Amino acid sequence: MTRGFRPLGVAVVGFGWMGRVHAQAYARVRHHFPELPVLPELVAVADEVPGRAEEAAAQFGFESVTHDWRDVLAEPRVTAVSITAPNFLHREIGEEVARAGRHVWIEKPVGLTAEDARAVTAAAREAGVRSAVGFNYRHAPAVAAAREMIAAGEIGEVTHARFRFFSDYAAHPDGALTWRYEAGRGGSGVLGDLASHAVDLTWYLLGEIAALTADAAVFIPERARPTGATAGHVRAAGGARGRVGNDDYVSALLRTVSGARVVLEASRVAVGEQNSYGFEVHGTAGALFWDFRRMGELGVSRGGLYQDQPVSAVYVGPGAGAYAAFQPGSGMAMSFDDLKVIEAAEFLRSIADDRPHGAELGDAVRTAVVLEAMARSAAIGAWVDVPAN
Repeated sequence: MTRGFRPLGVAVVGFGWMGRVHAQAYARVRHHFPELPVLPELVAVADEVPGRAEEAAAQFGFESVTHDWRDVLAEPRVTAVSITAPNFLHREIGEEVARAGRHVWIEKPVGLTAEDARAVTAAAREAGVRSAVGFNYRHAPAVAAAREMIAAGEIGEVTHARFRFFSDYAAHPDGALTWRYEAGRGGSGVLGDLASHAVDLTWYLLGEIAALTADAAVFIPERARPTGATAGHVRAAGGARGRVGNDDYVSALLRTVSGARVVLEASRVAVGEQNSYGFEVHGTAGALFWDFRRMGELGVSRGGLYQDQPVSAVYVGPGAGAYAAFQPGSGMAMSFDDLKVIEAAEFLRSIADDRPHGAELGDAVRTAVVLEAMARSAAIGAWVDVPAN
């Protein structure tokens, strides 16, 4: 134990790619946020795939391994649990972890439905535990800077915006029919996977969504079933074919409570697009532009010209968000993994302070309600109001 810090035992449930990212974030958080009063210690890891938990322990130093996630709750030193298992397990694991009095860091979308997200939220509230949800893109320092500029009125009143989340991870026709493509295990497909991030950013920057109309589609209706354990986005050419049960693509028109109009679009089958995530926000006196692939750069147009007003590339620096915890000067690149380190720090800080920091379970409920409104609108072909959480 490091002198001056309170040890906090953590467990990771599910050790695919995202479980690895969580473990790395716990290992790095003290390097970037030395002021945190708690020191995470990797106590336990659980994964049902034979050998995976053992590999995690060998690489990251987890003290114990198990194939049954329930075993981590029997370990008295575990105070917080990262839930990085597939979507269909989120509710069961999330509720049980919270009821056992452990703090919860869970990946979005928190289950398959808004009801699932509400159930985990209620369990955490009743148990008095803290939570974090994996809406990591809001932690990009340039996004934090954009939020401050919008709130300060630096681009005037927001009139309209566009949020895009395009990826090609499911574009190959031989992509395996894993749990992600089954409604009963993966939920709403691209809505829960990518559009959830876009909805969170819309709320984070522009406020509550009042109404929307949406359209959705499946463009690759069949995929080959995998013959063994999978991690990430693998191919399974030649296997037995099965039907894809959730959407590849969604587009929506949104109206915010403030009156802004928003175009939101997400695709997991966008050939030629690799993690093409970002936004454009237009106001009565300026505009802001952000591309995740140029994470530290913010396109800014502001002033009093209105017409022929130029756009400047601003490289955010130590004054923006948590940038100073990673780099000393503007223009030095940050990474996706850095955003998860920030997320880990906010989670640990919420436990230490016993008050929320960063995205929490209530944000997952808000997003899930909007996603269900999108699915309902796409089904009936009409505008729908977004209900209260």
